[in-house]
Amino acid sequence: MSKPAVVLLSGGLDSATVLAMAKAGGYVCYALSFDYGQRNRHELEAARRVAEDLGAAEHRVFSLDLRQFGGSALTDEAIAVPEASSAATIPLTYVPARNTVFLSLALAWAEVLQASDLFIGVNAVDYSGYPDCRPEFIAAFERLANLATRAAAEGRPMCIHAPLQQMSKAEIIAAGTSLGVDYAATLTCYDPDEDGQACGRCDACRLRAAGFARAGLPDPTRYQTVV
Repeated sequence: MSKPAVVLLSGGLDSATVLAMAKAGGYVCYALSFDYGQRNRHELEAARRVAEDLGAAEHRVFSLDLRQFGGSALTDEAIAVPEASSAATIPLTYVPARNTVFLSLALAWAEVLQASDLFIGVNAVDYSGYPDCRPEFIAAFERLANLATRAAAEGRPMCIHAPLQQMSKAEIIAAGTSLGVDYAATLTCYDPDEDGQACGRCDACRLRAAGFARAGLPDPTRYQTVV
């Protein structure tokens, strides 16, 4: 019998790949996206497309407004999205505690669904330096989940899956392509235009374009400018 799993789905390349991996692993996938006040509103439509294309059992969009705190170029219009970030610093696109908040809410839904498995598309190789993408964070959150939940207390331990953690962007794209992911349906850009076209300049766009190039596959992204 297939097991239920909650999959965090942003609408980007990585989360779409994780959803495909979870489905290929035999899980019944419940996709969870967040309307958190992000400036990239088009990613929610991308998440809807991906959930439908990959056959998620259900797709929910949870609303919470992180603009009330700000502190990130993704939630504060007064902070410009940087076109390139230094590897030595945490970029302005880091959203304070975002993955901690998202995983906590995914954990709550997992308990209601009686699901023991949560999937997240964090990556520690080709990424933008976010502290909540590190393996240490995922391991720590899994420990927290097994201390904080009724499910774990009653003998049903929770598992946080981060299958992309040690993969390069090119490896992620190759894996997703083999599983039938339509990357044209995804959107990774931090600052797309009104039509949902990627800027081609931000860190997310640069990593994505380089990944397709290194994988030797055509990049289906609609860019505002040539990358």
